[in-house]
Amino acid sequence: MSQTVQRAISIVEFIAERARSLNEVAAHLGMHKSSALRLLQTLEANGFARRTEDGRYVLGTRLISLAQQSLDALDTRQAAAPHLRRLHHACGHTIHLAELVGSEIVYADKVEAEDAVRIYSRIGRPASLHASAVGKVIMAFLDPQRADRLLSAAALTPHTGTTFTTRAALNDELTRIRTRGWAVDDGEFEGFVNCVAAPIRDTTGAVCGAVSITSLKVIAPLSELTALVPALLRTADDISRELGCTG
Repeated sequence: MSQTVQRAISIVEFIAERARSLNEVAAHLGMHKSSALRLLQTLEANGFARRTEDGRYVLGTRLISLAQQSLDALDTRQAAAPHLRRLHHACGHTIHLAELVGSEIVYADKVEAEDAVRIYSRIGRPASLHASAVGKVIMAFLDPQRADRLLSAAALTPHTGTTFTTRAALNDELTRIRTRGWAVDDGEFEGFVNCVAAPIRDTTGAVCGAVSITSLKVIAPLSELTALVPALLRTADDISRELGCTG
């Protein structure tokens, strides 16, 4: 990848976090302000960056349309949409659709909970392979060799006291998931959030994603979410059939 393209990508990722000044962008890139300004102006002219009234830079609106086009191209998202809404209507909690894309598990869709408190997750952002219910359920049912490659490259970061931080402990958890057919996240990424997830399969019968029910613990304890597993499994099966899975 050319240095100019790499720097442009770095700027887009940098200003995606929050509004940045020209000085901050130049310091981030380790280059003179005039060179950073030329890159920002090129991004701005093409809609990838936008200059605010106070002179700082944020993401441009063209990225929104590109992101939507990318999401629309995910057949799983389109097939799952009515089933996600049906599950949400039945339980009222936040529903996530996650999809395996290359080496990442990405949130492809989300239906927000009906309560005023929102779960912090974003469509298009990756989910943890080892500290999320969707990540673990996909790893559990993925081709073993591919799962091993992905997990070997992943840092088993200890986010909370319940995070699985060794391969031995994680492997034991994945075995339990395969046995019962679904996964839990008992505050493993954020201590105040729990979740249950089930796998989604494609026309070949291979796991390609997952659907989950997520809630703040103060709203619904894990025992309440596990009581919803039959409805969750039916939803995952319905989505799988939409994708052509006959198993």
